[in-house]
Amino acid sequence: MFPYDWLIAAQTRISPHIRTTPLTHDSQRNLWLKWESEQITGSFKLRGALNKALLLEDWERQAGLVTASAGNHGQGLAYAARLSGAPVKVFASNQAVPRKIEAMRALGADVELVPGGYELAEASAIRHTAEHGGTFVSAYNDAGVIAGQGTVALEILTQNPAASQMTWYVPVSGGGLLAGVGLALKQANPSARLIGAQAAASAFMHSLFTRNSQEGVPDLLSLADGLTGAVEAGSLTIPLVRQVADEIVLVEEEAIERAIAFAWKHYGKTIEGSAAVALAAALNGKDESGAVVILSGGNIQPEHHAAILQKYGGVL
Repeated sequence: MFPYDWLIAAQTRISPHIRTTPLTHDSQRNLWLKWESEQITGSFKLRGALNKALLLEDWERQAGLVTASAGNHGQGLAYAARLSGAPVKVFASNQAVPRKIEAMRALGADVELVPGGYELAEASAIRHTAEHGGTFVSAYNDAGVIAGQGTVALEILTQNPAASQMTWYVPVSGGGLLAGVGLALKQANPSARLIGAQAAASAFMHSLFTRNSQEGVPDLLSLADGLTGAVEAGSLTIPLVRQVADEIVLVEEEAIERAIAFAWKHYGKTIEGSAAVALAAALNGKDESGAVVILSGGNIQPEHHAAILQKYGGVL
């Protein structure tokens, strides 16, 4: 069992260094929207990366932090490393969003691009650490990272205690956010309904959740770039997600696009595809008691965002 106290400790540890992000209410649809897109690095990933970095010994940080990232975790880890002057090396897919690659480098990360998808980048990072040393920090398969991500839920429950009675929609890939949020939510209300939302184009955690295997799952390009790629074998998140999640739903690419456009038209907010899966699932849900939606990030390529808004401008 993952101790709830670890989430409380993580909140105390990272709170001086992060933003308390807004929780807004869409009264027409009774949605409570948690804007992690307005976190310092534009994503919730800062929480887990920072908590893990602060938990490490000085020698572990100074040996160099190594990770694999679609972009947001790498930014979070690079930002965290700045606090101690630690070097950071990030392995990322050569298909990663250019804006995210530029942002990681701007924060001081040494970014190495790997041909192929996230899974190959993760394998390269693990192999590099084994061969050359350093401290590998997984984007999801780490108790410190999971505890940090769970602070999103602790914040929501402080901002609106009644949220524990609602259905929650959370993006899922490797499962760090879903696991951490679920541990906090189920502590507040064991019968609360928690739904993970994943891109249908890369449904690895969905497959693990529903059939206990990710064999044969296609890994296709998706607007939800941060949610693609296979889950590391034996990841801590696999049993944790099974423990806390009630369902994982799949979201098609058109619905992701529409949710991105919807967020801009109705809320004036820019979100990336990984956040849009949760919004799309919530808009499709029938939650009479209200719903909480975690908008996990806003780091979308500007021209892609503009094209989506132009495509759906008069449709929503």
